[in-house]
Amino acid sequence: MTILRYRASIAYITIVLLALTWGAVNLAIADDVLPTEKECTQLENPNAALKGWCIVIDREKGNCLACHRIVTEKWPLALPQGGAIGPPLTAMKHRYPDKVKLREQIWNAQSGNPHSMMPPFGKYKLISEQDIDNIVEFLLTI
Repeated sequence: MTILRYRASIAYITIVLLALTWGAVNLAIADDVLPTEKECTQLENPNAALKGWCIVIDREKGNCLACHRIVTEKWPLALPQGGAIGPPLTAMKHRYPDKVKLREQIWNAQSGNPHSMMPPFGKYKLISEQDIDNIVEFLLTI
């Protein structure tokens, strides 16, 4: 498959997923808007899902936004949109009804797809096991 055809396929899938989930995303983590990376450092007693969000946007930890776009109505305007290398993170509870499979995807994406460009965060201990669990909790809210 040529690179252009591959990119066109990813763009098409992204558009379809966004269309399917438009208006259906309901994230009940923060009051109105999710915190920015700076605001995450000032949170007191965040729940696991909110901790997961903060890891996802942290450029020194998960840095998921380097490759993924997260679809949520609670996106903080001060935060730049995510990348388009990986699939958009949307309808995660529907896409991963088995929490264990979602965790495995983050722990080592290459176990399901040997050609995945996603870093094996758990396998190489790039982030902690607890951070992976928190990311899973966040992703299951979108």
